[in-house]
Amino acid sequence: MGVGEFPWDIAISAVGLVVAVAAFLRQFVFGEHRQLGYRVQMNTPSSTLAALGGAGDPPDGLMLVRIENIRHTAIEDEHYPDNGGPALVFPEHTVVAAAVTERVTREGTSVEALSPALTGIAATNGDGSAIIRLPKERLGRGEHYKVLIALKGPKPDPADPNGTNVVGVSGSLVGGAELQPTNSGSRRDPVLVGLASFLALVVLAQLLFAVLQPDPPPRDCAAGDLTIVGSTAMAPMIKKAAQAYENTCTAAHFTFQFSSTENGLTKLAEAGTNASMVAIGDGSKGVNFPTLKETPVALSSFTLVAHKDVGVHDLSVQQIRDIYRGNVRNWNQVGGVDAPIVLVDRKADSGTRRVMEAQLLEENRKVFRYTSCAGIPAGAQQCEVDDTENVSTYVARMPGSIGYVETSAVAAGLVPITIDGANPTSGDIRARRYPFTAVENAYTNGTVAGDSLAAQFIEYLRRGKGKLIVEQFGDIACVELPQPDVCTP
Repeated sequence: MGVGEFPWDIAISAVGLVVAVAAFLRQFVFGEHRQLGYRVQMNTPSSTLAALGGAGDPPDGLMLVRIENIRHTAIEDEHYPDNGGPALVFPEHTVVAAAVTERVTREGTSVEALSPALTGIAATNGDGSAIIRLPKERLGRGEHYKVLIALKGPKPDPADPNGTNVVGVSGSLVGGAELQPTNSGSRRDPVLVGLASFLALVVLAQLLFAVLQPDPPPRDCAAGDLTIVGSTAMAPMIKKAAQAYENTCTAAHFTFQFSSTENGLTKLAEAGTNASMVAIGDGSKGVNFPTLKETPVALSSFTLVAHKDVGVHDLSVQQIRDIYRGNVRNWNQVGGVDAPIVLVDRKADSGTRRVMEAQLLEENRKVFRYTSCAGIPAGAQQCEVDDTENVSTYVARMPGSIGYVETSAVAAGLVPITIDGANPTSGDIRARRYPFTAVENAYTNGTVAGDSLAAQFIEYLRRGKGKLIVEQFGDIACVELPQPDVCTP
């Protein structure tokens, strides 16, 4: 297994889980369940409160200490030892007086009951230091009380507001948990803070893996190389769909050889059944390619386009037939300007041309000797080009010209011609008001394996996300048609 294949996200999650469980066991099972914390909230000279030290003998300093339960479990009376319980120690001072000034609790002794107890237990330790042994007071989670202490001895150092050099601790609860100094404004347990930080890093790492690691390809992705041939009218749509497929299924690769429907069918037939090739064709294959399997993909529309100066925007089917049969040779005969009509045709092997002749002309039109539009002589009635793009180029260039392209290929500067008032819109096509349409088919040489790239890509166009691209180009997926028989081969 390579580094890129290692399931890092699972490994990181497992490490995070192990650390979280270990921290939980340390905190709540094997660790110290109960612990008192203390925090010096004031350490100041007592010049303004001289009366606390007795008449004529004021204390040298005042200290306010907060005593709090810093764990999650309540501290009860039985958790204080009879001897050597938690205490505050003042090595260089004498305790003059002590009083509880605040008690935050849900239940327990009142301030009035605590203060006399504290005053009574202020004493001198065996080594000469002053000591205040804390009372056996119940403290639930988050509960605290504050002790105001008057001291005799060295005056408070302004550089030591937290009394670090004044007060210490001794003794412990049952189980050995000593008084723990806490930071101002916080009761955070360093272990829990560390755990939270570690888990945050785990989540961040998982997020980075999720963002940076490419999604695995879907199950229906196929790998390999596929050559697509056939209709130039469908080339832009097929190329975009193939690119989208490659983006999702990264092991798939496409090459394109679009020339015409007939050339594509011929290449596919000659390539044999083992070739990784698909042909895209306008309309049916006919009877000349018996080994090719035809799969309908979408209903596509085509549009007649004219030079911008002809003065015509709509033609009836009969007028179109008259134009292509040579009965109408000037635009003024169909309501346009006085200009001769020039037909820009696709070559005879074009599927688009076959569709136009079948759908609009009843296979009956005037036949011309082949003339390339690149070298069309003056006065010529018709010329031919190789592909859809050149139809647009020459119609835009030659006054009086008319041609036909796939609807999505109508270029700016050309005049799209409606047919009997109908447009190549989804509504008119579905209602069968617009006649210039054809089924776009995908062809394989015989039946291909269902998990092959050829089969999977055709299905992607018909039912997968490729269907959305088909619709972006104005075509209607066969599976979306209200009359499926329209797409029946």
